[in-house]
Amino acid sequence: MVEAFVLIQTEVGRAEVIAKQLGGLSGVLSAEYVTGPYDVVVRAEAPSLEELRSTVVPSVQQVAGITRTLTCPIAGEAAS
Repeated sequence: MVEAFVLIQTEVGRAEVIAKQLGGLSGVLSAEYVTGPYDVVVRAEAPSLEELRSTVVPSVQQVAGITRTLTCPIAGEAAS
């Protein structure tokens, strides 16, 4: 499985609602609204990087109120 963080900017005042909508999408492991330059952070997974790019990320981007996304594939396992 390939995992990625998707950093999302939303229309003003919509972060909480959008995070809740994103949490129900296939391939989304978690969706949290945050403060800072991004409004929502999603952790997503798919069987391959190609499937992440072709199915999961587009489904995230189609949610109304999202203005910009930045997808950051996780490079490898974190050291324990």
